[in-house]
Amino acid sequence: MTAAPSIATAVAMLSCIVTAAIALNVTTLPFDEGFCHLFGDDNLVRSPDGRSARLILNRYSGSGFISNDLYDHGFFSASIKLPSDYTAGVVVAFYTSNGDIFEKTHDELDFEFLGNTRGREWRIQTNVYGNGSTSRGREERYLLPFDPTVEAHRYSILWTSDFIIFYIDDTPIREVVRSDAMGGDYPSKPMSVYATIWDGSTWATGNGKYKVNYKYAPFVSDFSDLVLRGCRVDPIQQPDSARRCAEANEDLLTADFAVMTPKKRAAMRRFRQRYMTYAFCYDTNRYPVTFPDCDVIPSEQSRFFEWGETKYPRERRRSRRQIRKPPRAGDPKREADV
Repeated sequence: MTAAPSIATAVAMLSCIVTAAIALNVTTLPFDEGFCHLFGDDNLVRSPDGRSARLILNRYSGSGFISNDLYDHGFFSASIKLPSDYTAGVVVAFYTSNGDIFEKTHDELDFEFLGNTRGREWRIQTNVYGNGSTSRGREERYLLPFDPTVEAHRYSILWTSDFIIFYIDDTPIREVVRSDAMGGDYPSKPMSVYATIWDGSTWATGNGKYKVNYKYAPFVSDFSDLVLRGCRVDPIQQPDSARRCAEANEDLLTADFAVMTPKKRAAMRRFRQRYMTYAFCYDTNRYPVTFPDCDVIPSEQSRFFEWGETKYPRERRRSRRQIRKPPRAGDPKREADV
């Protein structure tokens, strides 16, 4: 049984909820209505009002939760506040997957937050896997225009039958359009929604050079403003579920967060120009033959080495005493500070 949170913990979690802005037009739900405990025993702590959860990594275990249902496409979102101080080797993830059902042909869509040494910034990685295509990873990595440890920011995954969009706050940062060229690499089977924190010392920071240092534990990440909008399905009765979900998927395609306006596309282009640090489409060392679904933009490609890393890293050290309210993703005021 999960231990009751202390008064200090309760206050901190409620503060996290208050400061998280909801820019997208979505309806949030209580934790127990949509999710359940996955692993980590007492390292998952629900808030007093039941609408958020805290995930903890210590020397004994990480922690995580999973949606109660699988979804045939959907919009999945959470406001997340990341651990501060020395976080090398720490991985926080918010993602969809069906790996527990389709072990060798699973689909997956990821937000992975990769910790760093003291004074250096968190990095975000997005992944797209379909039909077990883990050997053909479609990773991209980014820095952030704000400090994700000061207050919560919203991270969202829109997965439809035609396209995928990753959002940070109300700014789209990546769009994947389904094409014949992708074939089975496009995620198409029902997936659950997960949130986890765990020890990724073998690869997360400096390719494993910097490990988790439990002297700085516990590492705490808060999840609030939880959203599960999609058609719940039974993985055994997929044909029936597909027919039943047709109307729900059509509703998903016409929602405001699914419409890529010129303003949204401009914001996405600015974000990628300023903060993308790795692109699989430009990693010719790893993939000598460019993926057929890659939309190679010559002006963008010129900013990356042949191993996919940017030639112009924007990361900088931050003073531990630097306290400043971070702007939202896509805020042009941040450009002069990076």
